[in-house]
Amino acid sequence: MYAVVATGGKQYKVAEGDTLRVEKLKGDVGAEVAFDKVLLYSDGETVKVGQPVVEGATVHGHIVEQNRAKKILVFKYKRRKRYRRKQGHRQMFTAVKIDKIEA
Repeated sequence: MYAVVATGGKQYKVAEGDTLRVEKLKGDVGAEVAFDKVLLYSDGETVKVGQPVVEGATVHGHIVEQNRAKKILVFKYKRRKRYRRKQGHRQMFTAVKIDKIEA
């Protein structure tokens, strides 16, 4: 059993028991989260594809971690012009453990 959910402008394939890192969601560690934008649902035999979402399908989970990802470096450089810009960035994320898929 799996589903494809949309959150944070991205799409994720999830199954029960999976842990996924999504864009930052509001809530503390242990809080319940429900994804209602289910684009596809499969129970192993049949596949339901939404247009654009599957009606009555939700994915339930809980927040495991709220943190920041590893630092990435943004470096701009123009040769022979003495132009260099260095900037770092750490993206916020939320780790969610999937408990149940309902359809």
